Amino acid sequence: MLFRRKNKLKVDLGELHDERNRLSSFLSSSLKVDVAENGNALVVTSEDLSSPELKRTVQKFVYHRKLNNTYWVALENGVVKIHRFKSSKKPKKRKKGETPSLFAHGF
Repeated sequence: MLFRRKNKLKVDLGELHDERNRLSSFLSSSLKVDVAENGNALVVTSEDLSSPELKRTVQKFVYHRKLNNTYWVALENGVVKIHRFKSSKKPKKRKKGETPSLFAHGF
């Protein structure tokens, strides 16, 4: 395997740009690969790493950092993307004013 081609896989961070350094160190330590920063994305260079394996590792990172309630990981066209859940804020129903009790309290 002297002239094996290195794959360049991309991780799009989306709104998770604050965790860029932690994610790059996590990927390099757990997968033993080279990680480079490119704008709002990380480029992973490896010979035998596939996109689903990279996605699984990024999911582990999101889970271990306890970010899985706000972020989810998807694999789109060979690019691992981190998305934020959209908040669906429902308007609160206003309670009608409670009517006062007609009975005397206390006997």
